[in-house]
Amino acid sequence: MNKWIYLVLLSVLSSSAWAAPQVESRNWTAIIMFGCVVGLSLFITWKAAQKTVSKEDFYTAGNSISAKQNGLAIAGDYMSASTLLGVSSMVFFKGYDGFIYVTGFFVCWPILTFLMAERLRNLGKYTFADIVSYRLDPKRTRILATCGSLIVVCCYLILQMVGAGQLIKLLFGLDYKIAVMLVGCLMLIYVIFGGMIATTWIQIVKAILLLFGGTVLVFLAFKAFGFSLNNMAVAAIDAHKLGEKVLEPGSMLSNPINTLSMSIGLIFGLAGLPHILMRFFTVPNAAEARRSVFYASGYIGYFFIVVCILGLASIAIVGTQPQYFVNGQLGGDLVGGTNMVAMHLAAALGGNLMLGFLSAVAFATILAVVAGLTLAGASAISHDIFQKVIKKGKASEKQEMIVSRLSVVALGIVAIACGILFEKMNIAFLMGLTFGIAASANFPVLILSMYWKGLTTQGAVIGGFTGMISAIVLVILSPTVWVGVLEHEQAIFPYDNPALFSMPLAFITSFVFSVIDHSERAKLDRAGYEQQIVRSELGVQTKDLENVPLH
Repeated sequence: MNKWIYLVLLSVLSSSAWAAPQVESRNWTAIIMFGCVVGLSLFITWKAAQKTVSKEDFYTAGNSISAKQNGLAIAGDYMSASTLLGVSSMVFFKGYDGFIYVTGFFVCWPILTFLMAERLRNLGKYTFADIVSYRLDPKRTRILATCGSLIVVCCYLILQMVGAGQLIKLLFGLDYKIAVMLVGCLMLIYVIFGGMIATTWIQIVKAILLLFGGTVLVFLAFKAFGFSLNNMAVAAIDAHKLGEKVLEPGSMLSNPINTLSMSIGLIFGLAGLPHILMRFFTVPNAAEARRSVFYASGYIGYFFIVVCILGLASIAIVGTQPQYFVNGQLGGDLVGGTNMVAMHLAAALGGNLMLGFLSAVAFATILAVVAGLTLAGASAISHDIFQKVIKKGKASEKQEMIVSRLSVVALGIVAIACGILFEKMNIAFLMGLTFGIAASANFPVLILSMYWKGLTTQGAVIGGFTGMISAIVLVILSPTVWVGVLEHEQAIFPYDNPALFSMPLAFITSFVFSVIDHSERAKLDRAGYEQQIVRSELGVQTKDLENVPLH
């Protein structure tokens, strides 16, 4: 039955792609390489579907992924469309500000390595809600964690779908809406049939290809400037309209409060991303989880350097060639949109062959991240809400898997709709907003539940929802949405990122409402901390604790 559904989805996908009206000329070299990458990923999905026989396989790949493999998969999950396309474009347009932006993305990895990785693996099983609800009231805390997960997942899906749509539009000459639908169909195939096993291996393959492609492109860029970073910087200064100021802090850092708020969101948002946290449950034990982050940090740090260099090289190369601008007007709109700088650089340095390879890898990048996000959102709905809250742990594995796959379809529809709606937004900036929400909605409750004995269910629920709601409201009232999307004349909230205000508010409310809570539930919450801390530190595996009551 699954085989026939698989073939039908492929038929619909291919017919919708090629029946669409042409908007731009097609690059056949790029399309052939694109097809090879998609074919490889579909083959991985087919093989993974044969091994996905239980919910453990679907959610966590059966805890069978090694630290090195998981490190590559984490890197593949984290090095998203906003990294390759958005950050290189930000350096191209903003100069030095893009370098500072990347630094914020990387700072949280030591926090994740030393404070969270082992405890996440020791206490959790499928989702980060398992940790939050370990000693707190399961029903209320799982509802909180699911709401936070779904909001972050949906926001993150927006920026991935925007990048994918623009990329496919540039390559295939398809209408943007059809391109987004194409991505959504492929994502549904990967997650519904392959689960975490397919998602993991697609992320691993994609990370290897992305690191290789980025390295080759950096080599070609340095070759163009005599292997001199100084020559590249001088050429960028001469080409950019800002002149020497392109290598100085610019408008993004002119407001210290806005800069601090953005930095807090980038630093602590990583620790609240459900699709990243979910990867710690795919390894056998806590030691492997910590090593996974170590490997991932190396891969990601190296790639951030690569992307920044590509952005700098693009100023001097892409910025001086009229064919990459609409109507040949230098300094105007880029062909394919503002996020296509890296693709134009690949075409300038390596022709259609390099453009095809990097485009295919970029598309695989987006698909891998979208698959991970969708799986994280679906697991929150099926495991945390359906199994643990609605059915109180009594649903069969078959029922849970049906709900999970239906959730994947629903999230796919939401992703497609949001991708079409937010077509004109810069995806790197959207990522900053997403991190701000994750830092306010998920991180405070998660870190307090692991490290503070005094946290109670009342404090966690009120604090978590306070951080979540305040972050969303401030994002809506910010210049990005209130002015840029809703087209009002002036923003009510003057800063672009909410984290400086919403994250401390979440911590404060969690603390206050926990301290004043003297209910019977609060006594159980505090008493359960001793058992939790022992288990989190000793590294006892989750499968050995299934018959031990947690409450």
